[in-house]
This record gives sequence, structure tokens and C-alpha cells, in this order.
Amino acid sequence: MYITITAQKINSTYGQSAAAFVDYLEKENEAKALDEIAYFFNQNTDEIQTSEVVHEIDINTSKLKNTEPKFYSITLNPSKRELLAIQDSPEALKRYTREAMKDYAKAFNRDIDGRPVTVEDLKYYAKVERERTFKGNDIQIIENQPYATKILHLKQRMKSIVNVKDAHSIKKIEQEIQRLEREAPHQLNGKRIVRGMSKPGPQSHIHIIVSRKDATDRYSLSPGSKYKASKIQMNGKLVKRGFDRDAFYKNAEQSFDALFNYKRNYVETYTARKTFLKNPSLYFSMITKLPTNERVLAFQILHKLGVDTSLLRIPTTKLQVTLKAINILKKGIGKAIQSGSIGI
Repeated sequence: MYITITAQKINSTYGQSAAAFVDYLEKENEAKALDEIAYFFNQNTDEIQTSEVVHEIDINTSKLKNTEPKFYSITLNPSKRELLAIQDSPEALKRYTREAMKDYAKAFNRDIDGRPVTVEDLKYYAKVERERTFKGNDIQIIENQPYATKILHLKQRMKSIVNVKDAHSIKKIEQEIQRLEREAPHQLNGKRIVRGMSKPGPQSHIHIIVSRKDATDRYSLSPGSKYKASKIQMNGKLVKRGFDRDAFYKNAEQSFDALFNYKRNYVETYTARKTFLKNPSLYFSMITKLPTNERVLAFQILHKLGVDTSLLRIPTTKLQVTLKAINILKKGIGKAIQSGSIGI
């Protein structure tokens, strides 16, 4: 499970209204039949109209400054293995979203009317999306880019040839373009992968827009707080503040496992990802010390992500894999994390 929390962008594209962001989330409904449209939902209601989402987020902004985010975007990105475990069911993903938002509420170190924050205090709207397209930060696009650049230059050269007598030159350029198209390292159905191309396999994920303010528009609930948990004096009273992202990520992961009886491997856990980022040698050491069945599965998961797991089978000390192997594995797993394939 890969989870992100992002503040509303405030620039020329995203203004003080949620309309632009909600319109972006509606992109997948374009050209779909009425019975295929994916609607927004929240904790208690299905099939919420787009206009209601925009209106409810926009009016829930009391006392917020123009420079403060009015809402946050959360994405829940199950791995292919997780999607297969739930048969890529949109209804299952809706159930999971509602559990995850309970975990989101619990991660706030705040009191509302003398009690902890609950999911009923949140004003949020979510949508299950079934498709993904390749973007500029995907490893396939990055590694295909040198070929794309050469192809573009060749096409520009071809356009500049206006003399009919240069037909032979045009033919040679076309052949060179075809060669580059074939040799690009990442292909899909016999074609070079380019931006905007649909990704294969199950790609379902959830987009959530959640108001910065609570459902009563009285309290600010910011997951962007730099504090996990602390107390400050405000108007003579001791007030709690903070948001624990680690707790949210771990609990959301555990909620998925409990809801669907999912047997999570070590390399799929949030703890493993944090360990990899902070102490790669410990990460690899933990994998080699897993019980045999778990270790074999870990190798299979990493191998499917393009990681050379043979390096994990080389002789090691009790504490770490050799430095050379660590550096190579870091590169492979780093690419997988960058593309959103593994992590939380």
C-alpha cells in the first residue's frame, strides 16, 4: 500500500476553490455511459454529485487565510498483489477507504468538545479510479526519454525537408525512427511506452479530498502539522496539537490486512520501507533472516518489481550484505519506490 497526503496547491492553477481539483478527479468519467460513472462517496453516503463536493469543501473554510490550504488530497494506492487479493473490487476499496479514514481521524492529537477526533468529525469525499496512465516521473518514461528525444529531433528534420528530390533522405530518417521505436527499453503491446499511455493490469486506487476544517467548520485539522503530538497554551488553556503520519500509515495498512485477511510480507510493510530509507543494510539483513516461505515470497515480490534478488543470496556477514550488493539493490528498490510500486 502506498499512501500520500498532499496539501492543496495554491497557484495559478489551483485557487481558493476545490473546483479545479474535483474537475481533475472527474477526468476518468469522460465519455463513459451513465451506468459506468464512478461517483464520489463519503463515510455514510454513496453517489455524491460533483457539485455537492465542490460546494461543501468551499464553504467549510471559516477563518482560514488565503495562503492556507483549504483541503488536503489523500491517495490510497494498493499494490497489484493487494488488488488481486480483493479481486480488484471497487466495493471492497470503498469499504477499505472508510476504515482508513477512521485511522486518519485517530492520528490527530486533538480534542473536539473534550473528546478525541473521530471520522464523523471529518468532511471528506472519495472516489475509486480504475485506470492509471504513464507520467513523466515513471521509470519507464525516464528510461525511454533519450529515445523519445532522438525521435523528436528526427521528425523535426523530416519536416524541414521540402524538396521532393530528398525522398531518399526522408526514407532513411523514417527507418531510423522505426529502429529507435523498437529499441526503446520499455514497450507495451509492441509500442514504445509514452506519457499518457494506459498502464496494464489492475490499476485501481482511491483519491480523497478532505477539508482542512472539521465538519462543523470550527476546528482546524491539518495533517501537515510538523508536530506528532504536543500541547501548547492558547487563551489560557492547554491545547493538544499534531498529526502522527507514521501511526496513520501503519494503522491504515493493518486495517487492510484485518478487513480482507491479507497476509502481508515484510517487504510490503511501511516499517520495511522506512528501514530501507534509513538503514538499507538492516533492510536487506532482515529479508535474509525471514522464515524460508516468507523469504521466498519476498524475493518473488522484489523480482517482479525488477530488483535483482540474486544479490540477496550471496554470502553475507551476520550484520549486512556486502557494500557492492547494497548499492545495486538500493538502486533497484529505489526505482520501484519511485514508481509507486512498493512502499506503504
